[in-house]
Amino acid sequence: MVQKQRLIPISQDERGQIVKILEGKITSVLVIPSRKGAIRANHYHKKDTHYVYMISGKMRYTVKDLSKKRARKQWVILNPGDLVYTPAMTAHAMEFLEDSVFLALTTQKRDQKNYENDTVRITLV
Repeated sequence: MVQKQRLIPISQDERGQIVKILEGKITSVLVIPSRKGAIRANHYHKKDTHYVYMISGKMRYTVKDLSKKRARKQWVILNPGDLVYTPAMTAHAMEFLEDSVFLALTTQKRDQKNYENDTVRITLV
């Protein structure tokens, strides 16, 4: 089941706030701006797991767990401040409902060669 998490400040005072996005093994962090109406992903990763953190905009995030024979597609709307985790062998697609910016935080190195070797393209949306 796709579950989003709304991140809340761990500290706040007159100077502003601090929001912890994540702790753990992250190898690459990517900033990905996307235009309203764009479709991204439509693939799954054999080994990589990743997190998506919405900075601005809005997206519909659709997933399907390929490790389960009878799994159905599920989706969630991500807004600024939302975080979602995607394990390996989970098909995922992103539909941008507004101009958006998100972070992709990955557990595998994200150079083009490694990315292509780990990615299997499908049509989810």
